[in-house]
Amino acid sequence: MASTEVREAYVADASAVPSSTEKHGDSNIDEKYDDIKVDEKEIEETLDLYVPLKMDPNLPYEPNPLTVRAVVVGIVLGALVNASNLYLGLKTGFTFPASIFGSIFGYGIVKLLSKSCHNWPILGGDFGPQENSIIQAAATGSGGIAGIFVAGIPAIYRLHAIEGTPQQNFGPLITITLVCSFFGLFFVTPLRKFFIIRVARELKLLFPTPTAVALTIRSMHAGAAGAREAISKLKALALAFSLALIQRVASYYAIGILYDWHPFTWIHIWSKGTSWALNIESWGWYFEWTPAFIGSGILIGMNAAISLFAGAVLAWGIIGPVLVHYGECIGKQLYPDDPYWDSLYTFASLSNLGKQKPSPRYWLLWPGVLIMVATSIAELLVQYKVLAHAGRATWKAMCGGLNQLTIKMTGKPSPFFERQASKYVQDANMVVDSARPEDQVPMWQWMLGLVASIVIAIIVFHYQWGMNPGLTILACLLGFLFSFLAIQIGAVTDQTPLTAASKASQLVFGAATSGKGYSIITAQRINLVAGGLASGAADVGNSLTSDFRTGFLLGTPPNKQWYAQAMGTLISVFLAPGLFVLFTTAYPCILSSEDTHCAFGVPSVAAWAAVAQAVTDPSVHIPWSSGIFSIVIAIVCVAQVVFRHFYLVGEREWVREYLPNWGAIALSFVLPSPVFTTASLFGALLAFTWRKWKLSSFELYGYAVAAGFIAGEGLGGVIGAVLQIAGVSGDVLGTNVGCPANEC
Repeated sequence: MASTEVREAYVADASAVPSSTEKHGDSNIDEKYDDIKVDEKEIEETLDLYVPLKMDPNLPYEPNPLTVRAVVVGIVLGALVNASNLYLGLKTGFTFPASIFGSIFGYGIVKLLSKSCHNWPILGGDFGPQENSIIQAAATGSGGIAGIFVAGIPAIYRLHAIEGTPQQNFGPLITITLVCSFFGLFFVTPLRKFFIIRVARELKLLFPTPTAVALTIRSMHAGAAGAREAISKLKALALAFSLALIQRVASYYAIGILYDWHPFTWIHIWSKGTSWALNIESWGWYFEWTPAFIGSGILIGMNAAISLFAGAVLAWGIIGPVLVHYGECIGKQLYPDDPYWDSLYTFASLSNLGKQKPSPRYWLLWPGVLIMVATSIAELLVQYKVLAHAGRATWKAMCGGLNQLTIKMTGKPSPFFERQASKYVQDANMVVDSARPEDQVPMWQWMLGLVASIVIAIIVFHYQWGMNPGLTILACLLGFLFSFLAIQIGAVTDQTPLTAASKASQLVFGAATSGKGYSIITAQRINLVAGGLASGAADVGNSLTSDFRTGFLLGTPPNKQWYAQAMGTLISVFLAPGLFVLFTTAYPCILSSEDTHCAFGVPSVAAWAAVAQAVTDPSVHIPWSSGIFSIVIAIVCVAQVVFRHFYLVGEREWVREYLPNWGAIALSFVLPSPVFTTASLFGALLAFTWRKWKLSSFELYGYAVAAGFIAGEGLGGVIGAVLQIAGVSGDVLGTNVGCPANEC
């Protein structure tokens, strides 16, 4: 979010809002949008981001922002992001939201339609910020649920816990997607009032990215100046998208020149066989010109990027080599029969677990997971006073609603609910909901949908995946719990702990199936699909709450947003499995743990499979040294959370931005190599230099360029899969010059 837009919000709202804005500094990481934090400190006495934004008074009234054109455009743009996320997730384990891409590109498309087809029904007519938020909501819906197809689902195939291919299992893939998507959509709907209205100010839930999207939409609709700025952003996004797309497709035919740079391989070749250079190459120290991760670095800021890189140095430059040196872990020789390349190893293999010494990657997986889980829980628990207050207020308000429902149904109040509700006093700091009662999602809709989705989940998981109803209900409960955690932490830190949530769910189901007579294969299948239900539902729930936050700031009726996201989600139910079939048809190695030369690193898939094996297979153990290190480092991380929250306050608060981001460090431990962290650091340095050189230029173009880079490379990956199936891909018609052993 550009600081120009925050200042514009200050100018527009200064005379109309209270002067008690809370800061959102209680986070263990840099916010994605560093300049939001800086500008908020400058204007915290006047700008209140916990109330709807004051809009341009000249904007036309929007009686019904839920239009056909907004939903269709949003779904199409979200589909591009969905395709992008399948590619990026399988390649790197990362997925990205559709919000920035959908809001800016959607503005350009619908603005053009509104002008060129002004008198046409459906296509023409006025275009305002609320309709823009509908585009973004539909894009979020159709761009979502890719996460289960870059983690748990392919892991099932890797462990041979399901028969057939994705093409043959297309029906079950659609039904599990349907359950994950709509269960998350229904159960999180009533949480809008809790997170956006009741406890937003108390818990300092600023929702950085959704807030940034709302401010971006508002600025684009702020008169002629806003329109000019919007066109500039759109051009920057379109140019970055096109360049990234072209570069990714072209790089398939010269990957060692246009995409992967292997300087240590080059040294090995030029020096006619220098083994020390290949030793460094083996640990993944090369540079990849990946627009997606350069764009990610632009977004995340210097603290997170440096922490990511430092974690990679610690994992793949210090801990990993030490483990191999002392025989605690081993690597896998890639070309034992080629004397010129026999010094090239991989240290990221997760195959043959329990049958030989583990790789450094398996050893590092456990401290990475425990750091994520421990810091996520610690971040929640340090807010115990506020959570207790919020829980009491929510209970009393719920009792009031139930009492009113009882009166409507029976004509008499409930003595218990009435007594509990009478204790409720409106908190002066509570956010006032701008949405009218008729603009809320009707209770019967989400309650009926919730019951139906749970019943369908029980049927689907029993007959298609072999889970009994008790385990399915447990997965649903975990999905709700993890959604609550993910929303609360993400609203403060802008980093949703879905990785930690998914690993925690796998550990719970490992315990739940232990000693119950399941075969190892059955227990692993249940572990992975149940974890997918819990984390997938949490992902969808977090996305919907984020959209509610954007709509709240723009005054969009929440029921209109809900319908838009539901329609987009329905498309993603068929789109995501279809794209998964496309990629696995083009690259069958995605589903195999034996192929060390796959074009996709599938880090999340390998991690899910490894955790499932560790909690279900008695022959697979967590290394003792890894367990001890994990506990010690988790204690350090929790201590930093406590230290930051309780000691680094007031005049000492400035120290927080220099603390290491342990969530980012943990992510580096889980990734299979440091290559992505290097690209992210390059992007962060690029953004830092750009800011220093010309701040106004970065504020205008920076995040649009980042969004274009991410989406452009992702779509380039989809085109690459099509080229692979058509038999005209880079491995057939291209060159691997510059790659180690002539393979990239």
